[in-house]
Amino acid sequence: MEIPALSASNNFVHVPVKSTQKLPSGALNLYYLLNFRRRGGTERFNSYATTQGENRVSVSANHSPNRTQPMSNDSNPKNQNGKGWVHFVGIGGCGLSALAMLALKQGMEVSGSDILWSSFTDGLQEAGARLYLGHSESNIHRKDGTGLPNAIVVSSAIPPDNVEILYKRDYWLGKVTEHHDLIAVSGTHGKSTTASMLAYVLSAMGEDLTAIVGADVPQFQGGNMIAGCGQNFVLEADEYDGCFLGLSPYIAVITNVEWEHVDIFQDEEAVVNTFRRFLKKIRLGGHLILCGDSECAYSLLRNTRQGFLSDQALWMQSSQLTHVGYRLSTYGISDFNEWHASSICPNSQGGSDYVLYHRGCPVGDISLQLPGVHNVLNSLAVIATIKALVSDQKLTEDALNCLGLHLNNFMGVSRRFQIIGKINGCQIYDDYAHHPTEVHAVLQAARQKFPSMALWVIFQPHTFSRLAAFMKDFASAFSDADRVVITEIYAAREINTWNVTGADLASSIIKPSAKYIPSLEDVVEKLALEIFINPNREVVVLTLGAGDVTTIGPRILQVLQEKSVDTSQPNS
Repeated sequence: MEIPALSASNNFVHVPVKSTQKLPSGALNLYYLLNFRRRGGTERFNSYATTQGENRVSVSANHSPNRTQPMSNDSNPKNQNGKGWVHFVGIGGCGLSALAMLALKQGMEVSGSDILWSSFTDGLQEAGARLYLGHSESNIHRKDGTGLPNAIVVSSAIPPDNVEILYKRDYWLGKVTEHHDLIAVSGTHGKSTTASMLAYVLSAMGEDLTAIVGADVPQFQGGNMIAGCGQNFVLEADEYDGCFLGLSPYIAVITNVEWEHVDIFQDEEAVVNTFRRFLKKIRLGGHLILCGDSECAYSLLRNTRQGFLSDQALWMQSSQLTHVGYRLSTYGISDFNEWHASSICPNSQGGSDYVLYHRGCPVGDISLQLPGVHNVLNSLAVIATIKALVSDQKLTEDALNCLGLHLNNFMGVSRRFQIIGKINGCQIYDDYAHHPTEVHAVLQAARQKFPSMALWVIFQPHTFSRLAAFMKDFASAFSDADRVVITEIYAAREINTWNVTGADLASSIIKPSAKYIPSLEDVVEKLALEIFINPNREVVVLTLGAGDVTTIGPRILQVLQEKSVDTSQPNS
């Protein structure tokens, strides 16, 4: 590999690096640009501290290279099979850690950097990745001077002047998936659970697939990934920063479309336009699986040259190609969808049962251990997608029963109504919900699972821009709770130019009663004491948010356990 010399400059230096030898089968033969910034020709570079939130990495501060320390013991692993070296910036997050682990399993040399050690980096280090704490240009140089990475993959939220940046993950995802039959699961909400559920069911049915999900899945041996050898590749496809526009899916799933990521999208129409562009990426002869109950998702179908499609026409699209070159299937609760659920009711597992309909005819009974109407919709997306994979073949009764069995066995995704622990009459759960629609959905699920128990919610708003944009929607999203505690806002990547606080939200919630307690430590102390005083009270504590509010549940549980031990000790 020929590496042109870098010249010192105050500006970005674009350095084309071309591979002069053909890489072995399965390797990535990449052409790319490396971007470096030097200060006045000196060897000092900018590097950036990152914080984790919303499964992305955000930049917050400057550090000099001497702050960067190797996190792993192996300072210079060698790639013995010649499949190339890939460096990941923000490797500790859910999304990039899965890509990094996949690269390791495919025989590539992997390195990466992040500002924090996470649960994912433990597994990466054990698997042989070279990890750095902090960002520095030196991270992408071997100590023996044998060259630069073949590719650098970067989290979506890191700005372009980070010293390790090459390409953002959309380019890498496109390269990784281009030779597979890609099933891209997209949507404003529910894509992590839907992608995980789909990958789990397909794997349980014998499919040797690859999957990458932006969350930890307890039933995946790889945590947030499955590394298979088959043709199918299930991917959680993120609309943030247009990341999914680098993909070319064989099957595209759209769970819903709504205004979100207000730091990226100016309004709802901007989100819709991004999804319209995504639809144009579907391969010729492919398939679109779309939730017809989502008004904005359904509006994407109005942009056909034939105008708005009738309900009957929607049913017909799955058996023939549309004018845009792919088939279409819709799903939802409403009976105009090709696939729809009816007679939804709670079951003994705390989840939902329903009757599955296809084109107006009942075809089977489905039982889920996951509560909430949103998980019914997620399962419908999985069923419609599996039917699309078998193409024109009919789903037999035996096949539907097998599919239903594996749907019932799916236990969910971490931080999605996840049980933290139980003590006496108190049960503690945690959920990633940070948008009004998600908050409403998870509280509906909690109320379904625990109809007679008191429901206490601790909500940490995530980013100033989101709270400012959705204040009125948040104010009405907590109606299924009995009590709400609002903490201070988790800033993530933002500065408070909106002059908004958690106290503003607490005062705007009319029902139920809401209290503003900014400090997480104070929340732990006050709620733990109140629960301890009345240990037999039947109460569900639910922490919500994409920030560090997830630490509250385990801390409350720990405090209660310690208090219980103290009171059980005999007086000396």
